[in-house]
Amino acid sequence: MKEFLHSLPDGWTIYVWMVAAAGILIGVIVGLWWASRNYQFDEDIKYVVFDKDDESKMDPEEYAKAKEVHEYQSELRKEFLKEKARRREAKHAKR
Repeated sequence: MKEFLHSLPDGWTIYVWMVAAAGILIGVIVGLWWASRNYQFDEDIKYVVFDKDDESKMDPEEYAKAKEVHEYQSELRKEFLKEKARRREAKHAKR
């Protein structure tokens, strides 16, 4: 292996770095695409960590927003579970 590396012409390592950089860029693009499709850039996500016990620590507007976000997240979860059940039923119906 060492002989093979020494037999290569000068400057071959730049191509290795270019391939590595292309792989990293593709990985970043795929990661950003996945994040945008899975609501990872939702600015209201910070309200998910609050619950009813935190009402005294929050402003009334913030608490109302937290409740709204919880309701929205609950609806998203219900839709997700329905879709998952539908896919499972469709998968078993094919068998």
